[in-house]
Amino acid sequence: MRVMVFVKATADSEAAVQATPEMFEAMGRYNEQLINAGILLAGDGLKPSSQGKRVVFSGANRSVYDGPFAETKELVAGYWLWQVRDMDEAVEWVKRCPNPMFTDSEIEIRPVYEMADFADIMTPESKTLHEDNAHRVG
Repeated sequence: MRVMVFVKATADSEAAVQATPEMFEAMGRYNEQLINAGILLAGDGLKPSSQGKRVVFSGANRSVYDGPFAETKELVAGYWLWQVRDMDEAVEWVKRCPNPMFTDSEIEIRPVYEMADFADIMTPESKTLHEDNAHRVG
């Protein structure tokens, strides 16, 4: 199963406070363990929301808002995409992660939808379209 692992933002990450060399090296070693275990598919840190945009959809209308965004605890400072056996394995790997922040922090794990999750609503046309897109992207 694939899971998206979100490193939640803090006041420090939103203020673009850089990690210490020790924190940066510890995270590099952790990422190396994920790579060696064949789990890491993708991952990166994200710049503060002050450098981002938010697009709000309302029917056919689109509104664009500049960051920063309120509620730091709801923002994402970084992410990984992992391939794991199950949620228990993902939790075990997150428990091994060095604290990515200077203060208490949170990491959220969410399963990624797979095409099999949509089997009962897919038409032959939509299945072909999604398969074609998967080949073009991957």
